[in-house]
Amino acid sequence: MTDSTPATTPTTSLDPEDTKIITLARSARARTGAAEGAAVRDTDGRTYAATTVALPSLRLTALQAAVAAAVSSGAEGLEAAAVVTGADAVDADSVNAVRDLTADAPVFRADASGALRDTV
Repeated sequence: MTDSTPATTPTTSLDPEDTKIITLARSARARTGAAEGAAVRDTDGRTYAATTVALPSLRLTALQAAVAAAVSSGAEGLEAAAVVTGADAVDADSVNAVRDLTADAPVFRADASGALRDTV
């Protein structure tokens, strides 16, 4: 028996709070037309969304920008992170930004439709 669920169906099997950060990441990406959108949830339950920053003097991945927003708002740890991207993997620098705050926080990678592709 094969699974007939289309690969582009947005994920619904995650915890609702994890689905929420994927939705926030998707919305940020769609709003700006950026290559990536990301969102994080801190240990107080607050969420922060961001997109890729590509300025001549400042370059951040979407996840680095979301982590920076959380840290600049006083977050001391992260519960989870999500990246919406067309890439085959979340780059190491992005994952390291999350790990700097919380070593075991899951990092979800979703495609543009919101379908979960993997968890780091």
